[in-house]
Amino acid sequence: MIHLFHVTKYYQGCLALHDVTLRVEKGEFVLVTGPSGAGKTTLLKLIFGSEVPTEGQILVQNRNIARLRPSDIPYLRRTMGFVLQEFKLLPGKTVFDNVALPLIIRGLSSTEITRKVMDALRGVSMEHKKTAWASVLSAGEQQRVCIARAIVNSPLILLADEPTGNLDPQLAHDITELFKAINARGTTVMLATHNRQIVEQVNGRVVSLHCGRLVTDQGGYR
Repeated sequence: MIHLFHVTKYYQGCLALHDVTLRVEKGEFVLVTGPSGAGKTTLLKLIFGSEVPTEGQILVQNRNIARLRPSDIPYLRRTMGFVLQEFKLLPGKTVFDNVALPLIIRGLSSTEITRKVMDALRGVSMEHKKTAWASVLSAGEQQRVCIARAIVNSPLILLADEPTGNLDPQLAHDITELFKAINARGTTVMLATHNRQIVEQVNGRVVSLHCGRLVTDQGGYR
């Protein structure tokens, strides 16, 4: 589903990733670990198509991202969801409207939007907050809404960059359980984290980066 071949990425002469080769199969839950600055965010952005590699090739669903026309990138992204550490919700909009935004951009009918948004909110146990303003939500609630927005298009791939970084341990545990449930429904998940407890909780495949280099790739936390 995701295949990186000898991928290197520079930002203004600074090395972010070096010669990374990685394959992620359909339905896997992959934890991308490493300290700050290791290249975790860059790796996810490359897969999402918001950055292009300096060297190497990236195939996502058998499509070479570097060779896609700019007009084709949005269509590929519709099959992917991305959850960030920063919530980036629209504070002047309701929970429903924040989650609906990707569907509105696609031009779906109001009936279809309502069905998909409510399905996504139920999936993160936030349907009772659909009319609440995003600005009044707790941190945990905001992250749940961000996850709902990321899965509202029923993505084949869900990317998450330190999604529990701003949450206390109990909320981080709850959010991680949500990702596990999403993965159990068949979505391929790649979650970047430096939190050892999250890695132990998931007990999935672990890919570790250090100074932009892939240093370990193992089937479970050791």
